[in-house]
Amino acid sequence: MDDLFARLQKSRFRSSFKLGAKDLKYIEDKGLEVIRTHAYDFITKRLAPATILNDGKQTPMRGHPVFIAQHGTATCCRGCLYKWHHIPTHRALTSQEIDYIVDVIMHFIELNIQESKLLKEDNDGNIKS
Repeated sequence: MDDLFARLQKSRFRSSFKLGAKDLKYIEDKGLEVIRTHAYDFITKRLAPATILNDGKQTPMRGHPVFIAQHGTATCCRGCLYKWHHIPTHRALTSQEIDYIVDVIMHFIELNIQESKLLKEDNDGNIKS
């Protein structure tokens, strides 16, 4: 995943997506396992079918940490899945592909949580190691 995230960081658009304070609080309140369940639900309903009526517009830009993560990881539509992850369009996603997409999303979320903790430590006057 390191290679993927290195490529995503080179994209001005993809690297602009970060979880905000509300998103981080929501994750803290719900827990990562609930967020993972939400990710599976969103991917299964919005990306997994072979034909998606509003492909390219099915993932909101805000409103849930998973949506932010999808845009930040190019897992927001089938076109981005093809371009960034080489997952073919016009066919249903396999269970392995869904697992991969959710793992990518959760990796993004976990990185954002770690980054926010480091920033909080810096803002509290502690020296970052």
